[in-house]
Amino acid sequence: MKLFKKIKSIKKTILLAILPILLIVALTSIGRSNTASSKIGILVFDGFLTSDVTAPVEVFGAATKKSWFSSYEVVVISATRNKTVLSEEGLKVVADQTIYDDTSLDVLLVPSAYEMGGLLSNKDLIKYIEKQAETASWMASNCSGVFLLGEAGVLDGKKGTTWAGGEQDLARAYPAIEVQYDQNVVTDENVITSNGGPVSYQAAFELLAKLSSEEFSQEISESIQFNRLERAFNL
Repeated sequence: MKLFKKIKSIKKTILLAILPILLIVALTSIGRSNTASSKIGILVFDGFLTSDVTAPVEVFGAATKKSWFSSYEVVVISATRNKTVLSEEGLKVVADQTIYDDTSLDVLLVPSAYEMGGLLSNKDLIKYIEKQAETASWMASNCSGVFLLGEAGVLDGKKGTTWAGGEQDLARAYPAIEVQYDQNVVTDENVITSNGGPVSYQAAFELLAKLSSEEFSQEISESIQFNRLERAFNL
């Protein structure tokens, strides 16, 4: 009888000792099962216009916290080997990776800058956009970022837009694009383009609806109170 009690005591001691290990293994497994499988890449470079980037980061970042969008991850990608970039308005951003890293994206979003010349002549950047366009489910741009999509041939034969008043410049530079005038956001097949600036929010919500549903997109709109602006400005 004493031997039985001793064995029982030993078993209990062993069980108590290994319980923390089992718990750690279980939590690690849960973490792995929730690992994002799809990436939303947002390009950045020195001189990018802040809201072109911060709007989609806020919208998609908020969505990734929801169970219905937890398979997505937002990554910021520098267009150069330097991960630290400065926006036109002075916001310093440290990118998660660069265009020189091996990355497969489900969505690539391209922002704008006041001076696009150097970016358009950046062969590595254009090749990166071309490569991502081959496999990405969606390509997107805000404001003059559409010129990068145009340079990469992403919008050939498709409708697109740019900043309000810049449509003629886009049409002259890339005749293969069916430029749309006086439209905030334009969607054609798997490419979405917008005027940029505050409209970047509207574009992000429209893209979120495509990736999930109108109901879920509205949920995020309400959670960050963008819906109040929609009502105020009839967006």
